[in-house]
Amino acid sequence: MTKRIEAKYKIDRRMGQNIWGRPKSPVNRREYGPGQHGQRRKGKLSDYGVQLRAKQKLKGYYGNISEKQFFGLYEEAIRMKGDSGENLIGLLERRLDAVVYRSKFVATPFAARQFINHGHVKVNGRRVNIPSFRCKVGDLIEVKDKSKQLAIVIEASQLAERDVPDYIEVDHGKMTAKLARVPGLGDVPYAAQMEPNLVVEYYSR
Repeated sequence: MTKRIEAKYKIDRRMGQNIWGRPKSPVNRREYGPGQHGQRRKGKLSDYGVQLRAKQKLKGYYGNISEKQFFGLYEEAIRMKGDSGENLIGLLERRLDAVVYRSKFVATPFAARQFINHGHVKVNGRRVNIPSFRCKVGDLIEVKDKSKQLAIVIEASQLAERDVPDYIEVDHGKMTAKLARVPGLGDVPYAAQMEPNLVVEYYSR
């Protein structure tokens, strides 16, 4: 079970942004933070505060994954060749829960984690119930036959609020998806601006 279910919009309100682009986000109605002091004018954030906010936003976007997992991805990203921020985004987008969400098999990253945990997803014909499983380019991700007619799957595939990005090839008739390539930051359809370079700065202090 995912750590956040009903409370996921607290992330939106704390950030002051609709980070998933969901029509029901409370930020669409109230742009100030939660609690009795939410409407107070905020002071200017320090450099550390800006970096921390960037990390919290990116980590929260992917279903609020654990700090240990997120830091592990950062460490791997800086060991890879090329831009560390771009590498971090590529690693996050290769997570199975991210691919399931991007493929519109479910409506939210939180639902993707729960969907995978409950055994509804197969990768290359084998059931995988680990949301952090890393997909490789060319892997075939599919919804189990018994799960294809679930209401949450049918409703999510028809959502008009977001499109499937071009680095994932999806067949909603068969409920299959394939990771065509590893995306960079500019390829990922974030509803709010993400700044992985600030995340790298935060951890490299």
